Amino acid sequence: IFMTTKLTRRSKREKSKFKKYILGFIALLFVGIVAWGGMNYYSFQKALDKMNDSKDEQLKASAKEIDVEPFSVLLLGIDERANDNGRTDTMIVATVNPDLGTIKMLSIPRDSRVEIVGNNTVEKINHAYARGGVAMSIDTVENLLSIPIDYYVAVNMEGFLSVIDKVGGIEVMNDMDLAHGGYSFPQGEIKLSGEEALIFSRIRYEDPRGDFGRQMRQKLILEALLKEAKDPEIIFQLGDIMKVLGDNIRMNFTVSELKDFSSLYKKLNNEIDLMQFENGVGQTIGKYWYYILDEQEVSDISQELNTHLGNN
Repeated sequence: IFMTTKLTRRSKREKSKFKKYILGFIALLFVGIVAWGGMNYYSFQKALDKMNDSKDEQLKASAKEIDVEPFSVLLLGIDERANDNGRTDTMIVATVNPDLGTIKMLSIPRDSRVEIVGNNTVEKINHAYARGGVAMSIDTVENLLSIPIDYYVAVNMEGFLSVIDKVGGIEVMNDMDLAHGGYSFPQGEIKLSGEEALIFSRIRYEDPRGDFGRQMRQKLILEALLKEAKDPEIIFQLGDIMKVLGDNIRMNFTVSELKDFSSLYKKLNNEIDLMQFENGVGQTIGKYWYYILDEQEVSDISQELNTHLGNN
């Protein structure tokens, strides 16, 4: 029992670290896009035009002055594969309060059993994207948490990791021998291509640590990408990188809002209030396993997020 408790606490710490890396990378990405846009406006504008869904009435963002008014963002990591509409492998809600200089970030378990708004079903929340794309994911999260979602950023993780090829690969320190689908990852420092990084980040059953081990490897990849992003020589690959971003990121931030975000990011506190559902239970219903959220915990988190957004 002691070992299980210790592993659970360690797993929670690793999940919190991973969330920090995700938000940090996305924030760095936004700031980098805006800064580089001044140097190469054409490529910048072309990529943003591909990324931007703000003209879609279903996905149109709230009119916010994001360097002044509180706002919320739904971050979606999409696992898109051949002949599959894809599901959300990662679903994070971030609320930002510029006046307080604070960020709250909630990770929603992908197996959470919820009402899929617009589909008239109760199933895993990560199915919302498969049923109705970003719009249905937003509606479902708004219904679950009783908060408005102002903006979204959706990332096709498989395509996004091809950025790794544009920077010549990344190096990570692998802590155990692993193999999957013809790929071998020996213990020690290894260099990964984009395709190898994708396989490396998805391994679960071959790792005795399961999801915990997968989260550790995802963190290693994000750390390596952040290191590359800070390398001054990345400027020589920015044209190719912008094309990859344009092909694999969708969002409803406008250019003006991204510029405001760039200014706001410098003013925010470094500390992020990381939130997660902890009181739910696992349950098999029919042939599927679900995470059953605790209703009181959902209500408490909803209240906290609404207060942070200035809605109370």
